[in-house]
Amino acid sequence: MNTSSKTRIMVEGAMLIALATVLSFLKFGEMPFGGSITLEMIPLVVMGFRNGPKWGVFTGFVHGLLQMIIGFSNVMYCATLLAQIGCILLDYLLAFSALGLGIVFAFGYKKNKIVGAVCGSVVVGALRFLCSFISGIVLWGSYAPEGMNVALYSLIYNGSYMLVDTIIAAVAMGIIAAVAPKILISQDTKVEPATSEN
Repeated sequence: MNTSSKTRIMVEGAMLIALATVLSFLKFGEMPFGGSITLEMIPLVVMGFRNGPKWGVFTGFVHGLLQMIIGFSNVMYCATLLAQIGCILLDYLLAFSALGLGIVFAFGYKKNKIVGAVCGSVVVGALRFLCSFISGIVLWGSYAPEGMNVALYSLIYNGSYMLVDTIIAAVAMGIIAAVAPKILISQDTKVEPATSEN
């Protein structure tokens, strides 16, 4: 890949991070200890489809870092330094980095772009949820109502907004794949999506 291609991808990544950041402020149903229904997943998933998992993960990582800085007060709810580090990794860096892997899980994309785009979005949404689900058990379990199973608490708390986020992203990606599939394809990168035949 030449310098101009890398520059274009970096500029594109910066624009999509900016869009995802703006969308992260448009919140619906904000949760008490962080988390809300937003549209911020969509630009990050698009980046992974357009430019491959390496650039997608990097873009998601940078966005997660920015979200951590913006929402650092949520990190401070953690009681210990080790818990704060775990929160930064699970709730921000790993969770958002995973969103760049959509093209890897776009099963059947070659045959049906809509199905592939939806599959990829659902899987990365599930990976993001898994990070927060583990975090909810390991780091946030003390916030569960007395007598409530910690895993159930994490499932309900994180699932209540991430499931909606994932559905929104999957529907949006399906629409993009149907109406303007070229948005998901970069001329500078040749990414082989997952296929159901493999």
